[in-house]
Amino acid sequence: MIHTEPHPLAGQTVEIKIEGETLEYRLEDWWDRVHGSSWMFADGNPAALKYAMRAGFAGLPVDDEVVYAKVDIFGHLIHASEIVSATGGPR
Repeated sequence: MIHTEPHPLAGQTVEIKIEGETLEYRLEDWWDRVHGSSWMFADGNPAALKYAMRAGFAGLPVDDEVVYAKVDIFGHLIHASEIVSATGGPR
């Protein structure tokens, strides 16, 4: 099911903890709101493919609590559980 409301941190810069490293991403919104469907059905999408592999190795939940975030111009999928904190307003 597609999220009906934007992610509470949409448009903000957030800290993400991945593989012991803390990184900053600009959170766009829930992936299903951005793409229109679950990340699991985003056939051929590079960000979704990368996330699927990372999620499998990291043991992340297989659900749609996934957000779309960017570093510079590059988009990434992040599980909501990987968000450490908001670091500030829009960037």
